[in-house]
Amino acid sequence: MKKIVVLTGAGISAESGLKTFRDSDGLWEGYNIEDVATPEAWRRNPAMVQQFYNERRKSVIEAKPNAAHYALAKLEEKYEVTIITQNIDDLHERGGSTNVLHLHGIITRSQSDKDPKLTYPIDGWEIKMGELCELGSQLRAHVVWFGEDVPMIEKAARVCMKADIFILVGSSLAVYPAAGLVDYVPRNITKYIIDPNIPDVNRHNFIKIEEKASIGTLNLVLKLLKV
Repeated sequence: MKKIVVLTGAGISAESGLKTFRDSDGLWEGYNIEDVATPEAWRRNPAMVQQFYNERRKSVIEAKPNAAHYALAKLEEKYEVTIITQNIDDLHERGGSTNVLHLHGIITRSQSDKDPKLTYPIDGWEIKMGELCELGSQLRAHVVWFGEDVPMIEKAARVCMKADIFILVGSSLAVYPAAGLVDYVPRNITKYIIDPNIPDVNRHNFIKIEEKASIGTLNLVLKLLKV
């Protein structure tokens, strides 16, 4: 069974109504990234950061997978599929994908402020200040912030090296180290990129599909299932 590796970015979730992490104005839901997505922000004002992610989690829970999420899940009928996502939502899982690697964490889980390896499911959309992990430290969103290590990046790189087909959906390739994963993909395999605004990827020999994620992904999946 051939291995398909799919790297997804904010563009695939935007069609489900979730704001992209890096908008053109540098803000996320009206906040400066530095104020809500760094360890320093957490130390300065943990209550504000906690509330910010509680609101984002509520939005994720209310959002629904779109045609692109469902289409990628259909690929498992014929291929061994690994989804590597830069997104912190769980829409791939709810769309039916069974093998999803979250590079930047997943907002529907909490983690220990002291040990990021200690993660827990969240009942509902809210983590309250005063909710503690087993080590006695405050729980926070299970999200990788700027300035923190990306613990899954090495595993993701190994997955990319074994791909028979590679698909990039909804990513501007602007956020590292995730953007560097394309350099681990074998040069001689078929590679697709789906985005209405395709970044400069000429050196990677991508087949370009200039469509929004829902349309481009569905059409490509239908083609791959017929092969």
